[in-house]
Amino acid sequence: MNTDKRCLFKVFYNLGVKGSLSIYKFRKRLEKGQFFPAFHFISVTDDCNLRCQGCWVTGKKEKNRLDFKHVDNIIRESKSMGSYFFGILGGEPLMYKDLFNIFRKHPDSYFQLFTNGTLLTPAVAEELRKCANVTPLISFEGDEHVADIRRGGENIFIRTQKAIENATSAGLFTGVAISVCKSNIDMALSPDFINSLIDKNVAYLWYYIFRPVGENPSVELALSIEEINLLRRFIVNARSRFDIAIIDAYWDEDGNGLCPAASGLSHHINASGYIEPCPVIQFATDKTGNSSLRELYKSSLFLKELKREIPQRTSGCVIMEDPAWVAAQAEKYGAADTSGRNNEAERLRQMPVVPSHGSAEVIPEKRWIYRFAKRKAFFGLGAYG
Repeated sequence: MNTDKRCLFKVFYNLGVKGSLSIYKFRKRLEKGQFFPAFHFISVTDDCNLRCQGCWVTGKKEKNRLDFKHVDNIIRESKSMGSYFFGILGGEPLMYKDLFNIFRKHPDSYFQLFTNGTLLTPAVAEELRKCANVTPLISFEGDEHVADIRRGGENIFIRTQKAIENATSAGLFTGVAISVCKSNIDMALSPDFINSLIDKNVAYLWYYIFRPVGENPSVELALSIEEINLLRRFIVNARSRFDIAIIDAYWDEDGNGLCPAASGLSHHINASGYIEPCPVIQFATDKTGNSSLRELYKSSLFLKELKREIPQRTSGCVIMEDPAWVAAQAEKYGAADTSGRNNEAERLRQMPVVPSHGSAEVIPEKRWIYRFAKRKAFFGLGAYG
């Protein structure tokens, strides 16, 4: 890697040291019967320049975005609870006008920028380098043919390749994410794909499992149990084969499935300010802005009961394995439909059940460093996955 020294220091201190401390404080709170997430994922805007399959933002009747003060308040209150890591989502967050002001305002925090990469120009990469406290996570969804279909755009493969080069050339600690589905699994599990990222100085590769959500859920792309097992075995073995960090947010060190939202490790704040369990469960009873985050988490029966009940149903993704139950729970607790389409409960009642990582074989991690990281720290970076 050719990572800029300031960027590398922020990875070590803001993300590594402070991130580990945030996990420690999170666990101590749980021991006292108190709850506040270790990490937040914030969708700063619904605006996007693409229309991806399985995206939870497409089809919204109205595009929303958080103003600078709102985001700033979320970050400041989270820091007061010892949480310094934030995933910044959209839409496409590079379309959010105050994005760099947020990064500059909080140099003591660390941000993971989830981006499709099409707007990550050399100038943008240089601004991120100056901030130093941001790791771009660039979505890479397939080859020349598949990428355009998956992302709903043109020349996406070439534009993504260029974004990766822009980021790494600027010395950024750069990640690549791939949402593994039927149309890209062969590429995702290809040594040539991983080696091409290593050649470009990519620091880490993050594997997701495709989740059929949103206006265009594309259920036909969901992986089978056999394909999920293939992915899990590949991930475990790839960690010993390739000189790149391989990230997942689905399995613990012993290979058991996990749900970060059910654990309370992380929650999602959408572009309207609602607190959702995770980005794909688009229901909420609590909205930021009027009360403190601490009070909202303390009083939210909806979030409390989901954390209690989801592990009783699955160790995987409940919206894939029991979508009708999610709709029923939302109605039981009077949760608002935060999808922006006003039909999320009905969509889930009609959605077929598909396998998730909770259906996979139990395959323990082999390398000690990954076992340690998953047990003691926050591998998966708080786990948007």
